[in-house]
Amino acid sequence: MREPATAIWQAVHSERRQLAADLSGVRDEQWNVPSLCPGWDVHDVLAHVVGAARTGRLSFVRDLLTARMDFDRANDIGIAREKRQDPQDTVAALREAAALTRTPPANLVTRLVEAIVHGEDIRRPLGITGSYPEPAIAQALTYQLRTPVSFGGGRERASGLRLIDRRTRATWGAGEDVEADALDLLLAISGRPVAREALTGPGAPRLVDAAGASAEHKPRPSEEATENHDETAS
Repeated sequence: MREPATAIWQAVHSERRQLAADLSGVRDEQWNVPSLCPGWDVHDVLAHVVGAARTGRLSFVRDLLTARMDFDRANDIGIAREKRQDPQDTVAALREAAALTRTPPANLVTRLVEAIVHGEDIRRPLGITGSYPEPAIAQALTYQLRTPVSFGGGRERASGLRLIDRRTRATWGAGEDVEADALDLLLAISGRPVAREALTGPGAPRLVDAAGASAEHKPRPSEEATENHDETAS
C-alpha cells in the first residue's frame, strides 16, 4: 500500500475508533438530537458512518441500482440497513468495522472527509469536542475545495474567497479573506452550519450564508427506503 494511502487509512481508522469511544456514554434521549447533517439525527449519521465503512465498490453500485440511481435514497437505504434498535449496538458495529479499508469508486481522500465531517455532524450537537490531525483536516479541505457541490464538495461555496487557517496560516484560494480554524472552514465549505463568530474577515458573512443555505431541512430517511431495503434483503 502506498504511503499516502497508508496515512489516510491510519487517520480514518483512528477516527472511527475514537468516535465509537466518544459515543459509548451517550444517553438514550440524546440519540434523537438533530445532527449538523440536514434531516438526520445523530443516530442516523452514526448508521451512515457504519455503512460507509462497510461499503466497497461492488456494494456501492448495488445500493445505487437498488435506489434507482438516487444518491439520497441510496444513503437512506444504507441507514435503514445499519441502524440498530439499540444505538449502542450501532456503536458496537462501528467499532467492529473500524479497521476496514473498503471504499466506493471515489478518491481515497473522501474517506477522510467522511470521517471528519460526519464526526462533527455527531459531536457538535452532543457537545463533544473532536480532535483531528491538522494534516488530515488540511487534506480534506483541499479536496472539498476542488470538488463541485453536486459531487459532495464545496468548490462553489468558496468561489472568490481566500481561506486562512487561523492556527497554521495556510491559505487556499484567492479573493476576500475568511479566517478561521481549518476544521470550521472544512465544515462551512462542506455545507454545515458554522457560528458566524467562528469566521472573521470580509468574506466571512458570504461563506456563513453559503453554508447555511446548504443546511436546509430535508426529509428523514424515508419509509420508502426502508421498504426497498426490506424487499432487497428478503
